Amino acid sequence: MAKVNVAGVQVAYQVDGHGPGLVLVHGTGGDAQTNWGHLVERFAVARTVVRPDYSGSGETVDHGEALSVDKLAEQVVAAADAAGVMPFDLVGFSLGAAVAVYIAAEYPDRVRSVVLLAGFASAHDARLKLQFALWRHLIKTDRAALARLILLTGFSPGFLSSLSQQQIDDSLDAIVTGNQWEGMGRQVELDLTLDVRDQVRRIDKPTLVIGCTHDHMVPPAHARELASMIAGARYAELASGHLAPLERPDEFVEWVNSFLLAGDR
Repeated sequence: MAKVNVAGVQVAYQVDGHGPGLVLVHGTGGDAQTNWGHLVERFAVARTVVRPDYSGSGETVDHGEALSVDKLAEQVVAAADAAGVMPFDLVGFSLGAAVAVYIAAEYPDRVRSVVLLAGFASAHDARLKLQFALWRHLIKTDRAALARLILLTGFSPGFLSSLSQQQIDDSLDAIVTGNQWEGMGRQVELDLTLDVRDQVRRIDKPTLVIGCTHDHMVPPAHARELASMIAGARYAELASGHLAPLERPDEFVEWVNSFLLAGDR
């Protein structure tokens, strides 16, 4: 685990593999390990994989200030720069997709291509606001209830039903004891005000947008909207809940690698 100082924030990041740079940006409440750790070996076969923890997550240390997309984007770019992988391919998941959008638009010389998984361009949606406001409330009042809600809305019904009671109990315990709740709360505040629609329209890099058919956190209409706003973007949909890197890891890796290989030719 390495760190780089970005405006007084000690941004933690991990580097694996060799080859062209691939930067993976996690989502709300996640971090470099929980969202991406189980996938790294498969990407690192042919890529230098950089996994930053942006503020509020993982090993990154800041002063508890309010978060903004531009600050998180600056942290991700600084980690990639410190790892020496300019330019890089960029994968963003959920809130990380919005960060990836911002980077692609505002740091175009650093980016080769973009993959946006289960993302949304704006929080100006009544259902999203209701959900994130509920998360904010439960972070303060009942984290065990939020853990159950995350499983219920993060996975597809079929996948969740396929798990044993022990697997569910272990997952709930990992969420309750492993989350950085204060940091997640600040990320949720950002979710509630997020708007990168201007940046989305300015992306001019090869882009793959992936929606998740059974996504109850960020329904796939948001991913389809992202794709429609980016000139030349490809759209694909996984038969998964929101937590696709965990629910459909093989398909996700295959789609990303195929997209990146096409760009390498």
